[in-house]
Amino acid sequence: MKNLKKVIIAVLALAMLLSLAACGTKAPAASAEASATPSAAAATLKVVEDGKLHMATNAAFPPYEMVTDDGGYEGIDVEIATKIAEKLGLELVVDDMDFSAVITAVQTGKSDIAMAGMTVTEDRKKNIDFSDTYATGKQVIIVKEDSDIQSADDLADKMIGTQEATTGYIYCSASVEDGGYGEDHVTAYTNGAMAVQALVAGKVDCVIIDSQPAAEYIKANAGLKILETPFVTEDYAIGISKDNTALTEAVNKALQELIADGTVQSIVDKYIKAD
Repeated sequence: MKNLKKVIIAVLALAMLLSLAACGTKAPAASAEASATPSAAAATLKVVEDGKLHMATNAAFPPYEMVTDDGGYEGIDVEIATKIAEKLGLELVVDDMDFSAVITAVQTGKSDIAMAGMTVTEDRKKNIDFSDTYATGKQVIIVKEDSDIQSADDLADKMIGTQEATTGYIYCSASVEDGGYGEDHVTAYTNGAMAVQALVAGKVDCVIIDSQPAAEYIKANAGLKILETPFVTEDYAIGISKDNTALTEAVNKALQELIADGTVQSIVDKYIKAD
């Protein structure tokens, strides 16, 4: 009888140990399920800062990006980037800098994306990848109202003002053989506003810049006009590091959804009114 009791006790003890071991194997599975939250998708993306999407831009390019009275940021690019960040489960952070530093910021991992009314060019594609196009821009020529410049054909012997590192500068500073006017005929400024002030002061004969900022600049500066014939038409896209293809794919997917549901167009229409 005593031996039987010992056997029963031993069996019960073993059963308890097996039960505890079985319970222990379930804990990791429960933890894995708990971690599968909606933000898990965002966690798989490689970004500069956890939970954030850093956007490199030059906030002196209205209506695409500009500084608000309270020190914040607004504009077409800012609002589209905000919507993209939301779809990725991230919060947008605007990194304001000179336009010439925007691509480098993405290349070096200081920012995740570049949105600055930036045109897709073959040279830029050597350094960064681009999303699908989200807007179309036109480079135009700003002159004084009494200027003898009537079109791009009249610029050969003129001094042209541009914003540094923009396609306006690239096109104009190219050699005559490559379709430009030569570096000696171009002065690059840190931003478009400075280029326009140089025009007002008579330091340059014209300014070549995107049509939408151009419209804002002539509103703020009497005596200027935009020539009717555009200098060139371009496509705008989002720049992303070549080492971050997962982010490029995620941004493209979000962007296409925002285009399909009309969000992008509604943002553009908010800032650019139809004539």
